[in-house]
Amino acid sequence: MIMKNTAITFFRVLFILSALWNLIGAIFGYFNTAYTFNGLFNRQLTDPLYYAIYQGAWGTTLVYFIGYSIVAYNPLKHTGIVIVGGIGKIGFAISLLKFYLSGIAGSVVLIVIIGDFIFVLLFLYYFIKLFMAKQSIV
Repeated sequence: MIMKNTAITFFRVLFILSALWNLIGAIFGYFNTAYTFNGLFNRQLTDPLYYAIYQGAWGTTLVYFIGYSIVAYNPLKHTGIVIVGGIGKIGFAISLLKFYLSGIAGSVVLIVIIGDFIFVLLFLYYFIKLFMAKQSIV
């Protein structure tokens, strides 16, 4: 069974939106690191080591902007990027949720948590549709 063009178009749009979601986060987190840290955690980012680590985490987000853009070009081919990106989204959202529940992060992190969980659910839908269409998942 071949995936319908409407489904492929839906997944192209999904991964363009995923790429843009990551780009927006990366613009804030990578290019305005201290401001973003302060906005999420309500504290200053003054330690240079923590600054480099936090900026590097947002650098990964920037890389996934490129990755999801590649997937958008051909959603049937680049499933590995989605697997690794989805795992990253789950891990990041869970970490932020723990920070929020322990009072370390402010409520603005809920935007990131909810957004990443929505993308993870849509990625699961993507894999279900691939499986149902008997497309290769890896």
